[in-house]
Amino acid sequence: MYQVVRTIMGILGNFTSFCLFASPVFTFARIVKMKSVEEFHPYPYLAGALNCFFWVFYGSPMVHPNSILVIITNSIGFVLELAYLAIFFHFSHSKKQRLIVVFGLIGEAVFAAGIALITLLVFHNTDGRSLFVGAICVAFSIILSASPLSIMKQVIKTKSVEFMPFWICLAGFCNGTVWAVYALLPLDPFILTGNGVGALLGFVQLCLHTKYRKTTPKGGSNDMPGKPSELQLPVSQNQVSV
Repeated sequence: MYQVVRTIMGILGNFTSFCLFASPVFTFARIVKMKSVEEFHPYPYLAGALNCFFWVFYGSPMVHPNSILVIITNSIGFVLELAYLAIFFHFSHSKKQRLIVVFGLIGEAVFAAGIALITLLVFHNTDGRSLFVGAICVAFSIILSASPLSIMKQVIKTKSVEFMPFWICLAGFCNGTVWAVYALLPLDPFILTGNGVGALLGFVQLCLHTKYRKTTPKGGSNDMPGKPSELQLPVSQNQVSV
């Protein structure tokens, strides 16, 4: 019975994860329309791509068998992150920003290849590989989870939620919760830890949204010329650590 519940939660998790991965679409629609990356930065998408790669590697048969839903979710996320980076590179007018994208991807590829080699050559069974790669995935998830903290600090300081959209907060909370339940059937401490943190942060953000939504000014700094109006996702709720 628990296997049926696990499969259902995994399918739901794929849907909520896709919603989170797709949320920067509005940001990139703006970039295409303006033909400029404005004040946006490539760092969240570089981090998101590497995070997704490690979760795909974690879910592979040679590391953690029977994790096909984890592979599907993060493969989609990985492709979307690369697409975002390609758009960012195309519309960036700064040589420095373009170099960050290029050398960032090269550095990530070298780092990922090194971790993959260590995993396959040093550890000779799936238990050891799962522990090693899972620990790296959790570390990345926790680091990425620190990104929303700056946004929450801004909300508390300004008493405004204009840069913390309700639907993104809700999607992050639902995504973390669904995958946390998935990780309990049977217990997977790595998936549980990453998504437990995501669910907790999502819940706190929803609480802040409830508290400060009435004090948010109508048409505030979102309307200022040259200032990005969409939340630049740290993909940590994104991050979709599944």
